[in-house]
Amino acid sequence: MLLGLLTLLAGIGQRTIWAPSETFTASAPADAAAAPLTVIDQKLRTLHGSTVKISVQGDGNFMLATGRPDDVSAWVGQTAHNTINGVSGDGKSLQVEHADGDATAPNPAGSDLWVSTENASGELEYNWTPPADGDWSLLLASDGTKAAPASVSMTFQNDTSTPWAVPLMVIGGLLVVGGIVLGLMFARTKDGEGGGSGYARRARARSQAQSPTKATMVAAGVAAVVLAGSGTAAQAASPSPQPSGSASSPAAKDGTGSPVVLEAQFRRILEQVSSATDAGDAAKDAAKLGDRVAGPELEVRTQNYKIRSQVGSYEPRMPVRSTKLLTTVITSGRDWPRSVLAVTQGDGNVVPQILTLVQKSPRENYKLTETTPLQPGTTLPTLGRGGTQTLAPSDKSGLLYSGEEAMSGLADRLTSADSPFKDKLVEGSSSPYIADTLSYQAEVVKAGENGNFSFTHKVVPESTVVFRTSDGGALVLGRINFGFEGTPKAAGDKLSIGDDAAALAGGKETTTGMVLSFAESMAVYVPPAGSTDPMKLVAATRGLVGASFK
Repeated sequence: MLLGLLTLLAGIGQRTIWAPSETFTASAPADAAAAPLTVIDQKLRTLHGSTVKISVQGDGNFMLATGRPDDVSAWVGQTAHNTINGVSGDGKSLQVEHADGDATAPNPAGSDLWVSTENASGELEYNWTPPADGDWSLLLASDGTKAAPASVSMTFQNDTSTPWAVPLMVIGGLLVVGGIVLGLMFARTKDGEGGGSGYARRARARSQAQSPTKATMVAAGVAAVVLAGSGTAAQAASPSPQPSGSASSPAAKDGTGSPVVLEAQFRRILEQVSSATDAGDAAKDAAKLGDRVAGPELEVRTQNYKIRSQVGSYEPRMPVRSTKLLTTVITSGRDWPRSVLAVTQGDGNVVPQILTLVQKSPRENYKLTETTPLQPGTTLPTLGRGGTQTLAPSDKSGLLYSGEEAMSGLADRLTSADSPFKDKLVEGSSSPYIADTLSYQAEVVKAGENGNFSFTHKVVPESTVVFRTSDGGALVLGRINFGFEGTPKAAGDKLSIGDDAAALAGGKETTTGMVLSFAESMAVYVPPAGSTDPMKLVAATRGLVGASFK
């Protein structure tokens, strides 16, 4: 009975005075090396299968950013940093690994890689929850030049299960009951020892010797059964550890194959691009485009501003809108450069236009490189919104033509009315870009009494971007340089140019010759391999970017 009471109390104690705490907190060592960046590894978020609370204390302003592990690693690059990647065996300390490298980094604030950021001054309390499926890491930094806050602690849910509590209480109870039963049996035996023959007394003695043994064996057997059952129940109540993250495949977990930006992240980027272009358009000042416009679009808009400052009737570039987002096309390729598309139609957009945004490297933001209005009467081919595959311009796998071949064919088609691609690349009946271009070139040649004129359309290879469409085809986007040269037929003949070109050339007439340059932004649909359909021009525009005299 005494043994039973002690066992019973031990089981109750596991549920009360010895019960583990519901949470435990681990802190970063005070002697950890200083570094401008601190990475918090994604595996800590799911270490105990519930929300992790992070507390940070530091001097001045700092930020905590959320990003895919590969994105965080790419942004950190060769900068010296600390990585919090585990918890000590006693649960009191965070394990911190230091990596040497560059002493400073750019300020990570405002990077397009971050899905979300938390800004703080002095201290921060943060509940770490994933913004979407898969693994997510955190980046802690001040401004990239100062050391990241060193006082970091993380509070985890503790394992409060007590698998031995119920078995001990059951065993203790059985032992107490067994002790009472044995005591009663012993008392009855004493009462009957006074009478009966020697044979009866010997029989009773054997019975007395066996009864305690059997009773004890029964109690032990019951206890073993209960213990086994309780152990099974405890095992069932404590599921085996599961891999971190909620995605079903390693590719989805580490970010590989996932869209490079989430929908909300994309909208934020697009709003910033729209704001920058609005500011530049309103002031006719390319400096206000900031770091959000680059490539052909920066060149076209810069020259458009210059012309409009001298020629009030010159048509402005179509505005960039973010409010009416018709669709997005987001690559699932994790390498750089990364390209994404938006199709928008807001105020000032007569037709929807394709916006091409490119991120050249991890530490650069997405920049608008081309705006390409859809041809009237043309619809954009269907592209997957959950992460679209991008192809190298030379990759022809599964396609009727590679991206390079499609753009080269289009350039040849725009240059010559008798191009071999005449029947391989078509427009809709209400999409006149190719026809209008060929007609314009023919009319200039016919009307040029005093000059000889020639036209070229040359692909800019580095601008070509290829997205796989849902039907196995591809949407190819890129830039073609449209060159227009004129030379007087005879000495003394003069060639005249329009007011728009004159604003760039510095004059309207020349006796030596002239060169005009246009940037053409194009989008071509390429059917899948085996198709008998021709390629189709779905979006196109041009902008004057240069004019000079020979």
